[in-house]
Amino acid sequence: MSRFHVHTERMPIRWGDMDAQRHVNNTVYFRYMEQARISFFDRYEVGGGGGQLPADHSPVVITASCTYRRALAYPGDVEIKLLLAEPGRTSVMTYYEMRPSYDPEIVYAEGEVKMVWISKTLNKAVPLPAMIRRLAESGVLA
Repeated sequence: MSRFHVHTERMPIRWGDMDAQRHVNNTVYFRYMEQARISFFDRYEVGGGGGQLPADHSPVVITASCTYRRALAYPGDVEIKLLLAEPGRTSVMTYYEMRPSYDPEIVYAEGEVKMVWISKTLNKAVPLPAMIRRLAESGVLA
């Protein structure tokens, strides 16, 4: 299965991201993935009425998971790589690799999110935007 790297997001690990065990709380990893995804959508103006889609069309999360390999901790930054794969008619899989700035050679966590495009008016799935399909199939917009 091919996966194409389409976006990298770098974010600070905040002191408040940690839990009582002094590592990043498991729920925060989903926020890191969300921010990388939103930045990617903003970059290409898709989702929520961006320039590439009708204002009525929007991506929604239908499944999300995270595999924790090592615990991220404050201080430092986390780099989140977003990859696309498996385009369907109305959906696409997004994959995430999270590495800390203090140990960038090792993936600390991996995530998966399945996105479906919907019409908010009709409350049903609509075809995947052509640009997302092209990126998921080839890694390029051409």
